[in-house]
Amino acid sequence: MEYVSRVPRPPLDGLIDDLYYLEGASPYARLTLPPSPSALLIVNLGAPFRIRGGTDSETAEYADGCVVTMPTRAFEFGYPLRTRSVGVHFKPWGLAPFVPMPASELCDRPVTIEQVWGRRSIAELQDRLASADGPQEMLTLLEEELMHRLRETAGLGLVRHTSGVIAASSGAVAIGDLSVAAGVSSTHLAQRFKELIGVTPKRLARTYRFTATVFPIDPDGPIDWGDLAAAGGYFDQAHFSHEFREFTGLTPTRYVEVRRRFLREHPGHTLEGWPLPAD
Repeated sequence: MEYVSRVPRPPLDGLIDDLYYLEGASPYARLTLPPSPSALLIVNLGAPFRIRGGTDSETAEYADGCVVTMPTRAFEFGYPLRTRSVGVHFKPWGLAPFVPMPASELCDRPVTIEQVWGRRSIAELQDRLASADGPQEMLTLLEEELMHRLRETAGLGLVRHTSGVIAASSGAVAIGDLSVAAGVSSTHLAQRFKELIGVTPKRLARTYRFTATVFPIDPDGPIDWGDLAAAGGYFDQAHFSHEFREFTGLTPTRYVEVRRRFLREHPGHTLEGWPLPAD
């Protein structure tokens, strides 16, 4: 599977972690992605893929691509035999300047990119991408499209700064202090977060803490769950286990078993680390 990524130029780099190109056969027909502090946009260039988002029991098909705001639950990707796409991993606040609707309307509800940018615009972008000379040119075209669509967004400075404080502490910050430091009410801050990210500051902090604690786990090594929970700032191991089940649908032990399966069956794969086999 080919994966090419790069950080965009300013000012996009303050909104986006990376632009990427993905092509090839997925290691599994279905992959589960636990929630992380990131939003996602995909422009599909191959066969349709399927997503089961949040707590939905049914999957939906996406032919042109999709937009996913920062999730609060794991969601599942179903891949065709071969997939081909370009996409954007946004910082939690980074998607807001590129979509016309409040992020709260999209939370845990992936939508087609056509619903966000329009059928004609997406068809024209797909044509340009399909005619590009390789992945790097495709990423340049995607970057140009994003620059063209970048717009001023009310409240983005407040949300971006406060989110940066949360990120810098890996979620270990007193939520009540954030509004005081920002000079706004806690209600106003929560409303802005829900409009631009889709979740409250507290939920964002929980997600940062969870990923900072879980992502570095070495599934091949010994794991002391009590020590890990304490280091992550959880009240106790039971609290940590509850967060695990809420975020991933798995117990900590089962999560490690699935991570080990990926490592065993596809050592060194470009996607190993956060996505989990779902089949």
